[in-house]
Amino acid sequence: MRNVTLEQIFVHPITQKYLKRSGIAHAIAVAEFAYIFAKRYDVNPDYAAKAALLHDIGHYTWYRNGEWDYELYKENDIHAIKGASRAHKLLIRIGEDRQTAKEIAVAILLHTDSYLPEGKLNLKPLQEVVALADEADEEAGGNHHYKSIDDQSALVRIRALDARIDQEFHAYEGQSSL
Repeated sequence: MRNVTLEQIFVHPITQKYLKRSGIAHAIAVAEFAYIFAKRYDVNPDYAAKAALLHDIGHYTWYRNGEWDYELYKENDIHAIKGASRAHKLLIRIGEDRQTAKEIAVAILLHTDSYLPEGKLNLKPLQEVVALADEADEEAGGNHHYKSIDDQSALVRIRALDARIDQEFHAYEGQSSL
């Protein structure tokens, strides 16, 4: 049984505040991709979807003259660092297991290497799944952050993803009791 669902995370005011900055449609799409990749790479789909949903909650708004400045963002970005911290605090606040919250936060921290000097990170499977899921929804110039979705549709997609993850857990529990 999961301690915290995606819906509980999604409806929390802190999540809503920061996802609106970075794009709710993008966050949900990345969570859906993470679920698919998690199954492919034998990674916990609950952890992957949670990390993917929250992967951009550390974004700042990088605007110049009223428009998103992608170069300014690339030059000054630390959203993965801030997001990992916010996600960890939020997850513990709403009842997630502390070790799980840490694993999710580290996956958020390492979903991008944009804040690091040149070099490639050596990622663990959960971290790789979240990074792949983010890349799968990425658009040039940061346009993926501007896709829109209405609140009701967003909640329907979150609930559907929760249901798929719950089915995975029930199937696993059934196999482990044999």
